[in-house]
Formats: sequence, C-alpha cells, structure tokens
Amino acid sequence: MTKLLIRGGRVVDPSQGIDRVDDVLIENGVVAAIDGGGSAEETIDAGGLIVCPGLVDMHVHLREPGREEDETIATGARAAVAGGFTSIACIPNTEPPIDTQANVEFIHQKAARADACNVFVVACVSRNREGKELAEIGQLVEAGAVAFSDDGAPVADAELMRRAFEYCRMFDKPILAHEEVLELSRGGVMNEGLVSLVLGLPGMPAAAEDVMIGRDIALAEVTGGRLHVMHVSTAGGAALMRAAKARGVRVTAEACPHHFTLTDESLRGFDSNFKMSPPLRTAADVDAIIAGLVDGTIDCIATDHAPHAREKKMLELDRAPFGILGLETAVGLAVTRLVVPGRIGWPRLVEAMSTLPARILGINRGTLRPGAIADITLIDPDCSWQVDVNAFQSKSVNSPFHGWTLQGRAVATIVGGRVKYRLGS
Repeated sequence: MTKLLIRGGRVVDPSQGIDRVDDVLIENGVVAAIDGGGSAEETIDAGGLIVCPGLVDMHVHLREPGREEDETIATGARAAVAGGFTSIACIPNTEPPIDTQANVEFIHQKAARADACNVFVVACVSRNREGKELAEIGQLVEAGAVAFSDDGAPVADAELMRRAFEYCRMFDKPILAHEEVLELSRGGVMNEGLVSLVLGLPGMPAAAEDVMIGRDIALAEVTGGRLHVMHVSTAGGAALMRAAKARGVRVTAEACPHHFTLTDESLRGFDSNFKMSPPLRTAADVDAIIAGLVDGTIDCIATDHAPHAREKKMLELDRAPFGILGLETAVGLAVTRLVVPGRIGWPRLVEAMSTLPARILGINRGTLRPGAIADITLIDPDCSWQVDVNAFQSKSVNSPFHGWTLQGRAVATIVGGRVKYRLGS
C-alpha cells in the first residue's frame, strides 16, 4: 500500500465547499481523506500553497496525428502537467480528423504511452469536419469520446446542427461549438473595429460570433441538447448566454486567458503571436468576459492551446496561422488578472479550471472527495515568475506573453496519486 501525504496546504475544493488549511492523504492512487494525518512513504510540505483538484483544460489542440511539427500528444501532455493540468480534452481538428473509433483509440494509446496527464477525446460532429453529414456519434461514444466538436470549422448547416444536438442528447454529451459565421469573417485577420481600420487590416466582426451563438442557443433550446460555447470573446455573446441561462437553456461556456487579458490594440505591432480566432476584441469586450466569469455566465476557463511551429508564425500577419499557446501560462494569467485584483477568489478559480470543466465533460475528475482519483494540483499563489517560451515543455513557442512577469504558478502536479511534475526538478 503506497501513501502520499500533502501536509498543511490551503485545500480548496468547490465540489465539497472546502476552503481551509488541512492535510490530504492519498492511498493507492485515490484520495483517502482530508485531515488524513498519520504517516506516509512520501510527504509533501504544502505550507503556503493552494491544494486543489487537478486542473482540467477542456480545449486543447495536440496536433497529432498529422501536424507533429507543431505538437505531439507527448509534448502537449508534458506542457499540461507543467501548467498544473492533470486532465486535458483534445480537439479533433487533426489530419485525419478524429471521426472514427480507430482515431479515438489512437489518441488513447499515444496518451497512455506518454504517461503524463489524462487525455480525453473530443470527437468530430461531422465526418471529416466537413459539415455535410454526421459522424458516427454512437460509435465514437462507445470508443470513449466525451464530447463533440468541429472546432475551427463551425457547423454552418443549421439542420445538421439540430440533428447533432438530438443525437448527442441521447448520450448526454455536449457539443463544443466554435461560433463563427464564416461568410461574415472570411479573410479577416483581427477584430473589426477602429484598430483594424487604422492598420488597414481586414476585420472579423463581433457579429460573426454573436449571430452563431444566437442560432445555437435556439437549437439547443428546441432540442433540449447541451451546448457548450467555446472561447467566448464578445460582450454580445456573453449577454446572449446570460439570457439563455435565465430561460433554462442547457448552455455552458468557456473563456480563454488571452480574451480576458489582451485587446486588439496588441496587433499594432503586427506580431503574429497576437493573431488568434476568435480574435482579440476591444476593452469593453474584455470587461464583459471578466464580468461573465465573475457572475458564472461563463462557466470555465480553457486555454485553446494552439501550437504552431516557429517558422509558421514567422510569416506575414495575413499568412500566419491563428492560435497561441496556453497550457503553461493559464494559471499565471488567471491569478494575475482575476485573483490578485480581487475579481474572483480561489474557490471560483478552482471551480472554473477544474470542477466545472470536469462536470461539463462528464469525467470523474474535479473533486477531492474520499475515493476520488487522486488528481491534484499544488499552486504557489505568491510565486512571481517571468514567462520564457524557450523553457516551455511544448514543442512550439508561439506565445505573446514571452517576457511577462506573472504571479501564481503550479509547483506540483499529481496524476493518479503519482507526482508527474515538480517545479525545478
């Protein structure tokens, strides 16, 4: 019998309403007790640290298979544990897309071989992500898919999306929707507004996101399906979800750290590391996203970790791909931007980065209840550190936060009772 005792940390577990200094005892890979006391083969001194259920990122691009020059399942999993994430959900815009049982099993096998964090699979809504016919939803659920998405290629056909909601409802699985009307945003490289006008760059209007959010809320409402809105970036989108939740629509949402930290002003330097989809919006949109996180309209924080090889991001702004890294900076940005200024407390942050993502995906994670799998993250809330992309575990370096000083950092990541990451070791 193997035991690990985490001693004297501030235990924060929203699933049980716990926020106190205590000990956590792990036995044979599961949580044995809080206030465990006693002795163990290994003890971690957690004085001054936050001890919480392992962080869950429900929106990660691992690129494998097909684009291993950007990231692999192994390097992405190592980046995850370095960022404090014990579980990630990988998005199916790979080459080929994850639309068959064999592809789901491939991800599981590669993740098991990497032996870092848990990797859950989000499978395609439509075959080959083409939006023409549904993927084999039932077979993909049987293979282990926890949710469905055509992220990066929004489902334009409303009838197909309606049928997707109906099928996924049979299995109680959410659809993770990339909300964008391509006819409105096609060719754009940044938010449509004053900055894009000044820079002479084609814009992507907020309406392109808001219109699709409104459509999918209506479809979820009529079908009773579960809609999860990915990477919300607009004030209008947040308002639509607030109203939908008030009506009892089964809708949840996530926001990314870059969308509550940066604005479209960042593009004035024409740095492609600030190019992402949905794009960085205005200061008013940033304030609305933060307000949505504060009041629970936006349930979760997810990274939309989107690695690209260095040479791809070195292209001109209109040719460079969308996307930035997120796994290794998420905790620091969330603490610096949300907790330190007093916008939210630690229980809400842990809820947004662990408890609720796990609940939305329907995975047995996000809690420290006795008997639960011992996925645990230890965070130093006072750690001040400088972002260095060259020290990342990710295979890529496309982060706009290089050189930033952040507060708050994961210092240990425990997966299934085993320490998978220690800062500095």
